[in-house]
Amino acid sequence: MKILFVSPEGLPFSKTGGLADVVEALPKALAAMGHDVAVILPRYRGTKVSTVVVPSLTIPLGDVLRFPAIADGSVLNGVRYFFVDDPEYFDRDGYYTVKGTDYPDNGERFALFSKAAIEIAKHIWRPDVMHCHDWQSALVPTLLRTIYAGDPVLRGIPVVFTVHNLGYHGDFDRGVLQRIGLPASLFHIDALEFYGRINLLKGGLMFADWVTTVSRRYAQEIMTPEYGHGLDGVLRVRAARVVGIVNGVDYSAWNPENDDFIAAKYSARDLSAKAVCKKALLREFKLPEASAGRALLGIVARFTDQKGFDLIAEVAADLLREDVSIAALGTGEPKYEALFRKLAMKFPEKVGVRIGYDNALAHRIEAGADMFLMPSRYEPCGLNQIYSLRYGTVPVVRATGGLDDTVEQFEPSTGQGTGFKFDEYTGKALLAAVRAAVQAYKDRAAWRKLQLNGMAKDFSWKTSAAEYARLYETASGARIPRGPGASK
Repeated sequence: MKILFVSPEGLPFSKTGGLADVVEALPKALAAMGHDVAVILPRYRGTKVSTVVVPSLTIPLGDVLRFPAIADGSVLNGVRYFFVDDPEYFDRDGYYTVKGTDYPDNGERFALFSKAAIEIAKHIWRPDVMHCHDWQSALVPTLLRTIYAGDPVLRGIPVVFTVHNLGYHGDFDRGVLQRIGLPASLFHIDALEFYGRINLLKGGLMFADWVTTVSRRYAQEIMTPEYGHGLDGVLRVRAARVVGIVNGVDYSAWNPENDDFIAAKYSARDLSAKAVCKKALLREFKLPEASAGRALLGIVARFTDQKGFDLIAEVAADLLREDVSIAALGTGEPKYEALFRKLAMKFPEKVGVRIGYDNALAHRIEAGADMFLMPSRYEPCGLNQIYSLRYGTVPVVRATGGLDDTVEQFEPSTGQGTGFKFDEYTGKALLAAVRAAVQAYKDRAAWRKLQLNGMAKDFSWKTSAAEYARLYETASGARIPRGPGASK
């Protein structure tokens, strides 16, 4: 099949979060399966391109005509890259924000991007299916099923739309419709209207042929008021065409057998060098090597409420009364950064912290820790728990989203399972899960079985890509018209 990705970011060209990793790895895996794959990205500042395919494409935005170029970034890993090149819109300091504030013209910027992507699909690289990601490309299915609904070239192209985090909507004032040249009829409860404003993400959910998100559990959660961010009703209407597919991981980058960042390489066949990694990590965090017999909890995360740091703050004192040490890496809300600095000063023999992000250190934490803590309030997919499994580092997680899909509760009586989970979003439940993990850690035979169970799991992109390929085939064979008033 010819599969065309449309995304606001993607490695190795641009990244602000996990979306970029997906938009590098999934096309690469699909190409390896024999599919013909291309990716459309904005040309942000610093992106180098090889050739210009179209020097000047005419894109109407309301009363204004814009003339972006379409550039070709050649082929990487069997995947072709196109870039929408409009310097006024994309040659900026940040992709979406400046000094933490959204650009006021984000609606126009990504309307231009979406319209240009459709023109590429029509005139340059016609796909069998388009796969769009997050609110920045949500106008693609909206436009295809409204403005371009009668176009003989485009009307047969199905659209799969993936939501990586439902919390980001692309929310704008009603006037954005006129500014980007969309009809007033789209200001409708069955289209883009959302509490008196325009919600671009809602359009993607309404008009795409299939909606996916990044884990099965998260696909269920977002249909509830607790996790739906106001869009749960829309998603329940579309429930028959909403599916969850867990993100894969790149085991060529995250594997203790070939990881050049860690102190010593190891595998499921011989775990002995993991102890070397633990001692090296203790030294790096200035924790006493004499504490190597104590369970070491690793944390790599944004220090935010969403990641469960309010729970950690609630039970920090009780947690540190347990036979554990903590090695934490991350940055985020100042109050949580201050908390960890304070804990490291008060308990220097038990807590080490690095504020910031360091990819190499993240690898060393995965290799050196005994357990990995992820008590997220919600987690669409999550990757660190999957890395932890491969590194023989037992995840302790809240049973939400992708954490629930990828971690199996350990049962000491049977030796089955890969980690420890808790359901209630409370400090008490978090503490109970850590205590259960510490108790299991003291049984060396049971702990080794638990480690090996996790290391045997396969969450490679090959598996996830095969699921997407099946969905593309389904979408191609069963595309249905979408529009205001449609209910399925």
